[in-house]
Amino acid sequence: MSKIRVGLLFGGKSAEHEVSLQSAKNILAALDKNQYEVVLIGIDKGGKWRWSQELNLLNENDPGSIQLDSGGQELAIVPGAETGQMISIDGKKDLGPIDVIFPILHGPFGEDGTVQGLLKLANIPFVGAGVLGSAVGMDKDVMKRLLKADNIPIADFLTFTYADKGSIDYGQITDRLGLPVFVKPANLGSSVGISKAYDRAGLEKAVHYAFQYDTKIVIEENIQGRELECSVLGNESPMASLPGEVLPQTDFYSYEAKYIDENGALLEIPAKLPDEKTREVQQLAIRAYRSLCCEGLARVDLFLRENGEVLVNEINTLPGFTRISMYPKLWEASGLPCKELLDQLIRFALESFQREQELKTNVEK
Repeated sequence: MSKIRVGLLFGGKSAEHEVSLQSAKNILAALDKNQYEVVLIGIDKGGKWRWSQELNLLNENDPGSIQLDSGGQELAIVPGAETGQMISIDGKKDLGPIDVIFPILHGPFGEDGTVQGLLKLANIPFVGAGVLGSAVGMDKDVMKRLLKADNIPIADFLTFTYADKGSIDYGQITDRLGLPVFVKPANLGSSVGISKAYDRAGLEKAVHYAFQYDTKIVIEENIQGRELECSVLGNESPMASLPGEVLPQTDFYSYEAKYIDENGALLEIPAKLPDEKTREVQQLAIRAYRSLCCEGLARVDLFLRENGEVLVNEINTLPGFTRISMYPKLWEASGLPCKELLDQLIRFALESFQREQELKTNVEK
């Protein structure tokens, strides 16, 4: 039986580039080489796609300074090609047919539907949500509005665009949301660009900081309660893992705590919850997953208030796969080790692609 050729797509132009490199390293180690032939495709910070035979990372054991080696052949993607969808820029190298792409890209230019659209045009199956689910999941403003419209409980929030920057009424914000508040770029993940503001001066500074990463920002009320995360897996009939709890050792669950400082947060896996509350969290995570048109995988972040109310914070359609990432850890605690989890994700990608191929593209006469 021939091996499945998996294109592992990693790196990217976003501020989460380094997280992607860590994720790629761990996925490559976990993939069963008896089942899969892995094709390594790195995207550098300038947006160039490069193929190499080995995962060439600089400072690979240091999450804070890990880098993609600039070597390797530059690639171009060829929509509609019959023999191989990716060739080198100079035309001398054809990677041959790739059965499925695993786009372990985080943030804009990878998790936001852009790469997903490109892969659809090239007719290549890929792991994870499609164009719509990816775009919706990336934009915190649109995500929250859709969740609210579907009667899924969320924290109160306000949205501002760059055009609003000079006319923001900080008194209106604090009157509605109180203090402290969280200020976030709308289209970024991994806590990049996020601040917690305790007063007006801090809020103004946080707004300025967030606008350095995006042209749209969201300001959210601070929720007093526990931070929970739940991993979801599947297409039409998704299933949820046991929830985990994040216990930040700093002001909030920052980028450093998630990916660099192993002591930045304590992870309670599984979370200490009554069985009934565990089921409620799982059901709400699946509701959010379906509401936001997700496929393949996502991690749903939630809050548990002191009065027992569960709120959805946000969804991550391509969550981290680093060695301290919650998504694979939660599935492992639920009885699905990383190797088998990757098998499932690839299977779901191929099944979704096959169903789309069976759809009619011509009107019957």
